[in-house]
Amino acid sequence: MARSRGRRFRFHRRRLCAAAAYAAVLLVAVSSLALIYLSRKGFEDRRERVEPGERRPELIPDRELWDAPFSFGLHTCVKPTARYNGARGSDRYITVRSNGGLNQMRTGIADMVAVARIMNATLVIPQLDRRSFWKDTSTFSDIFDEIHFIEALKGDIRVARELPKELESVPHARKHFTSWASVGYYEEMTRLWNEYQVIHVAKSDSRLANSDLPLDILRLRCRAMYNALRFSPPIDILAKKLIERLRSREGRYIALHLRYEKDMLSFTGCTYGLTEAESKELTIMRENTSHWKVKKINSTEQRLGGNCPLTPKEVGIFLQALGYAPSTLIYIAAGEIYGGNARLSMLSSRFPNLVFKETLATKEELEGFSNHASQTAAIDYIISVESDVFVSSYSGNMARAVEGHRRFLGHRRTITPDRKGVVEVFDRLESGDLREGSSLSELVRQMHDNRQGAPRKRRGPLPGLKGKARSRTEESFYENPYPECICGPKRHFKTM
Repeated sequence: MARSRGRRFRFHRRRLCAAAAYAAVLLVAVSSLALIYLSRKGFEDRRERVEPGERRPELIPDRELWDAPFSFGLHTCVKPTARYNGARGSDRYITVRSNGGLNQMRTGIADMVAVARIMNATLVIPQLDRRSFWKDTSTFSDIFDEIHFIEALKGDIRVARELPKELESVPHARKHFTSWASVGYYEEMTRLWNEYQVIHVAKSDSRLANSDLPLDILRLRCRAMYNALRFSPPIDILAKKLIERLRSREGRYIALHLRYEKDMLSFTGCTYGLTEAESKELTIMRENTSHWKVKKINSTEQRLGGNCPLTPKEVGIFLQALGYAPSTLIYIAAGEIYGGNARLSMLSSRFPNLVFKETLATKEELEGFSNHASQTAAIDYIISVESDVFVSSYSGNMARAVEGHRRFLGHRRTITPDRKGVVEVFDRLESGDLREGSSLSELVRQMHDNRQGAPRKRRGPLPGLKGKARSRTEESFYENPYPECICGPKRHFKTM
């Protein structure tokens, strides 16, 4: 009897222990599921603000947000063809005054390398623009690795550090070479060598056509732009340090070229969202800038035509609609934002993880670059080229140059907003006709399916145009050097 009671007691005890263990496992499982659900719900709540009654957008897979588009096996190809002859010595010289900001000067210098090759001339290290909006006193060697520039091009042209002393006082031919010129134009210009030994080029930007040039000349432009024009060691070293610091924070980051600076808003006449006093200030600035030809601009027409930089608020809505989480690390590649922190807060309220070079670097690290806008722009350029995703709020010289470089390096994800299209969407939001959430996300994502840096051939001119008007509407060679400098399997890509 005692043994029977003992066996029943041990049996019940084992059942109780098993039940307790099962209950504990079940409790842990339920708690884990609840934690996962609450975490995901909290993440989704932070991911996007949604008006009542609006369905939340589905989570976008990481690969659709961060990975480079499929490149179809394309790769860079900048070697000369078998017909290409090496550099020849020349006692004829081209001197250049490069105009504009950093990237306008860079593309102009690359063009002048090609012009010197066509005209069989020695290129003297260019003088940089000191009269632009920023009044930067930087020399060529402050921004670029001068020794590398000379060495990298020695198989193409001869580059001299300065004009020989005996030629400084001789008469020079001062030329404003025509815009978007062909090889034939420069071959005709070689007649100047009959009277002069030195040609001085007053402006370097847009001196060559974007297309319809010999393959070797186009590839030389790529070698000059992406190889020879390497930034100076101090700039390169600091930029790489800042990239390491960005990577150590989140592993990946967006570089945002937020072109919401005083000079750009004044130049384009874009005053949407500004106060009356700010609008007046920009108008006065435009009227007082002698080389800005258009003085009277209709701001509303500019915006509706897609000719204005997106505002910080619009950029925040745009990135959120694409599917980027509020925790996304965003590096702001820009100068001083017009309106300061008050206007920037319209972006940081949605994406608080914003950083600038001034917050990544120490004062001591930036000290040598202060008051040199082209040098700090070069730091932004390197960080933008190396980013996981590049987004531009306006298609200026910097945005086009970075896009072309990223295409050249493997078609890294580069998002170019359809400004005309998104402005219409933003106005619908403003009027209440559309709410933030899945509907907005679907609209914006569909609108930008083909604007993420995937391979495509460079766009040609608009039909029905002739002369300079025709050339002016072509896509910039440095914005998309495909197909001349990017090769691969024989496939057909639609132009966009």
